[in-house]
Amino acid sequence: MFMKHLALLLASLFVNLSQACSGQGSALPRSTPEAEGIDSAGVLSFVETLENKIDAVHSIMLVRHGKVVAEGWWYPYAAGDIHITYSATKSFTSTAIGFAAQEGLLSVHDKVLSFFPDLAPKEPSAQMKAMRIRDLLIMSTGHQSNTMDLLRARKDGQWRRAFLETDVEHKPGTHFLYNSGASYMLSAIVQKVSGKTIQEYLQPRLFEPLGMEKVLWGLSPEGIGLGDGGLSIKTEDLAKFGLLYLQKGLWNGRRLLSEQWVEEATSRQTSTGSDPDSHWDQGYGYQFWRNKVDGYRADGAQGQFCFVLPKHDIVLAMTSGTADLKGEMDIVWERLLPAVHDTSLPENPSAREKLAAKLRSLLLPVQRGAPSSPQMTEVSRTLYAFTNNEQGIETVAVDFSTPRPVLTIRDADGTHAITCGLGQWVRQHTDFQKRISMLWDEPGQGLAACGAWTDDNTFKAKLCFDETPYTITATLKFEDDKLLLDMEQNVRWGPTKHPQIIGKR
Repeated sequence: MFMKHLALLLASLFVNLSQACSGQGSALPRSTPEAEGIDSAGVLSFVETLENKIDAVHSIMLVRHGKVVAEGWWYPYAAGDIHITYSATKSFTSTAIGFAAQEGLLSVHDKVLSFFPDLAPKEPSAQMKAMRIRDLLIMSTGHQSNTMDLLRARKDGQWRRAFLETDVEHKPGTHFLYNSGASYMLSAIVQKVSGKTIQEYLQPRLFEPLGMEKVLWGLSPEGIGLGDGGLSIKTEDLAKFGLLYLQKGLWNGRRLLSEQWVEEATSRQTSTGSDPDSHWDQGYGYQFWRNKVDGYRADGAQGQFCFVLPKHDIVLAMTSGTADLKGEMDIVWERLLPAVHDTSLPENPSAREKLAAKLRSLLLPVQRGAPSSPQMTEVSRTLYAFTNNEQGIETVAVDFSTPRPVLTIRDADGTHAITCGLGQWVRQHTDFQKRISMLWDEPGQGLAACGAWTDDNTFKAKLCFDETPYTITATLKFEDDKLLLDMEQNVRWGPTKHPQIIGKR
């Protein structure tokens, strides 16, 4: 144990000295598509196809030969915003294990139980005793089902204990099952051996060297980083992460992560299925998915991706709010890759400007309808009260007397005033629905809202939580002394539509 602490201290000193000698916070260099061998017209076709066929893409950043050649954000999403990456977080968690391994704090062959002897059941099963860090990394813990629901259901908040008490039906290392609880335990192990949360541990080793200045990593009820899906970063930072791996652990000519780790982490370590056409049956590494066509990816729910394509020398970062992950990936292979060439292309100013114009004008659709209604004055500022409901909404009122209507909702977290643009998004900050991203008790988040009257009695407001994949459409139907409120999300685990609730004046 002493040697592990000494190794950690020396590694921290090395990292801090290295940072003092290198520039931090710099953006990736920019170039044109043609200069890096990509056809601007092909990139435009890729962007337009995404926009036409996928529910909602929020951002893209295309990097070739280490340079950004195309980037765009569908407003109200913006370049400076963080966006939750969900299970793309797992690849960052794996990276933390890689750093800990190269610093001598652990080995991938260490037994999981050895890190938590105080939390182990009195008589752990032979399968649990046999489980190694490597089994967590390759999603071959031996479980028959994902353990994450069991962890989250634990009333005392002891997620690690919940994992260690689970039944392990198969021999670890022999049975692939996508298991987010395994990723959480990797984060717990990093915290155990380093004495720091996974965010704190990666700060001097990854985030600072890559210039990632805006990072949010949610914690579990027991204060451990959500290694399965709790990381929020900017799109460019997601691209930087992919570029670090494309460069086999080098950054600005300096070795951060061992080449051996990069090779092992991104290689096919286990089979995931036998369907050659499935994006998820191409094999799995250390918390990285293998791609059908080239390379590997960090892959998160609702379309959070970091594709690394070594044969093409490409990194593609994307954030989204869609359930059609297959369709999104198909478009990458079918539309983007045909535009990629081995050598630079003649500059094409016309095609480049068309692409640039498109990328500058990206916009999520606003709520369609009329800016006013004959009913508007009568219902303005009227307070409607609701009985107990699963959404916890207590009262709702809308002030239509201002140029931009203000929707005010009171729930268990307080009173939330939301300004709705008419025909345009209005960005703001809110603590309404602060748990929508499944993080724990964050103080607030970005929100953009727009609204319109869809008939004389119905006002619809789109609420875009622009640090997440989620948009809620709130439909307010005014009937005599009642307000009928329907809330529906664009994507969600489970039903997207909440039961209608009815409020009275």
